[in-house]
Amino acid sequence: MKTLLVTGLSGFVGGHLQQALASSETWQLLAAKPHNLLDPASLDAWLQVGVPDAVIHLAGQTFVPAAFKDPAHTLQVNLLGTLNLLQALKRAEFNGTFLFVSSGDVYGQVAEADLPITEGLAPKPRNPYAVSKVAAELLCKQWGYAEGWRMLIARPFNHIGPGQAASFVVPSMAQQIVGAGVGAGAQRLTLEVGDIDVTRDFLDVRDVISAYFALLEHGRSGEIYNLCSGVERTVRELILQMARLAGVSVDLVQDPSRLRPADQRRVVGSAEKLQQDTGWKPSISITETLQSVLSDWEAREL
Repeated sequence: MKTLLVTGLSGFVGGHLQQALASSETWQLLAAKPHNLLDPASLDAWLQVGVPDAVIHLAGQTFVPAAFKDPAHTLQVNLLGTLNLLQALKRAEFNGTFLFVSSGDVYGQVAEADLPITEGLAPKPRNPYAVSKVAAELLCKQWGYAEGWRMLIARPFNHIGPGQAASFVVPSMAQQIVGAGVGAGAQRLTLEVGDIDVTRDFLDVRDVISAYFALLEHGRSGEIYNLCSGVERTVRELILQMARLAGVSVDLVQDPSRLRPADQRRVVGSAEKLQQDTGWKPSISITETLQSVLSDWEAREL
């Protein structure tokens, strides 16, 4: 079996990735040691365990509101932290595949005429988080050229699923639905929402992970890949579908504190390049995803 080093294993995606690796017949996880992307010595100590065949670099500061509050820290973690990891791998004589997980957020404001978003569209980042990701993408590409490593860049769009923090919109709504006492027989709920008439491209986190593995096996070096469903959905649509699954009616009340600046009205991506190069396709329906999110919050409330 091939060894895989993954940063960010303690996060939402990392937890699901660990579950997927537990049943993998191809990849085994390189044992994690305490490390900090801003502490090169800790990365060197980690790599003394062994030099991996591949790396998935998930770790980073990912919450956009936090990036606005402290852009310097976001750049330190997402850009300089990536540089520290690359340098540590070089010192360990790594020569495998490096998958950098960027974000669909790098595209910024996109005209409706340019939808669905393809990888050929130039990034126009509109927040410090997206700026940090574009900068780290370019850094990774440069290292791929200079070191001859097989370098892949993924741009996942919105991904959802069980285990996601309530600071994100879909789990926040699920928490409100479950927390309002659905199980106790509540039939009509009032939910506090942000701007729910924007559209987004949502993909189940488990499909995101299967795409990462598909890229490790079949992605072309030096290329950027969108990870998305290719389906445009409003946030309102998802909330109402979750309410139906929970068997309740909802009244939606806008909470100004939930509104974000510079929000893109419509988002839908194209995963055609990913599908053509790797054969990957999403396999989990939006209904199954939303039910799993509701079930996750029901379990948390117990």
